[in-house]
Amino acid sequence: MAKRLFDLLTSMIGLLLLAPLFALIAIAIKADSRGPVFYRQQRVGRRGVPFRIHKFRTMVHDERDAGPQITVGGDARITRVGAVLRRHKLDELPQLIDVLQGTMSLVGPRPEVPRYVALYPPDLRDRVLSVRPGITDAASIAFRDESELLACVADPESEYVQVVLPRKLALAASYADAPSLAQDLRILWRTLRLLMTAH
Repeated sequence: MAKRLFDLLTSMIGLLLLAPLFALIAIAIKADSRGPVFYRQQRVGRRGVPFRIHKFRTMVHDERDAGPQITVGGDARITRVGAVLRRHKLDELPQLIDVLQGTMSLVGPRPEVPRYVALYPPDLRDRVLSVRPGITDAASIAFRDESELLACVADPESEYVQVVLPRKLALAASYADAPSLAQDLRILWRTLRLLMTAH
């Protein structure tokens, strides 16, 4: 109850305070490339229920939503404005809407696309999906340079599935086993510190 109340209050205040920034980002996205301001993609939420996540669009618009479902550094689909948003993690801010709606939390395992959730080992799947997915978590901090790391390997998809995803799942399961507001506050503080020191 305390965690959900904290999520509600923080997301409402955040959306109100960030409204001017949202407007500026929206103008920049529309001026830079054709397409919508937001990018909506299906993710798997708590108890396996699918939902559509909110993000600022950072790639060229493709109505088919085709192409790889992981992004590596230097991806040709990323727009000029999108590159700036990604570098500073600003593309993730609209997920405050998802937190307010109750499909996400401020802190929790990052929600994956169905394709990768299908690869979760059954025991880990039940544990990770027992809590609301979050905007940030320990895995987000540990793999903050994920796209750059994947850009350095010959087969990014294979590297993600065989190396990165298992490590993320281990961290997510550990969080899901004992979620708490105190732990959330620690992760939020670590995330903010990283964002403030990012170049």
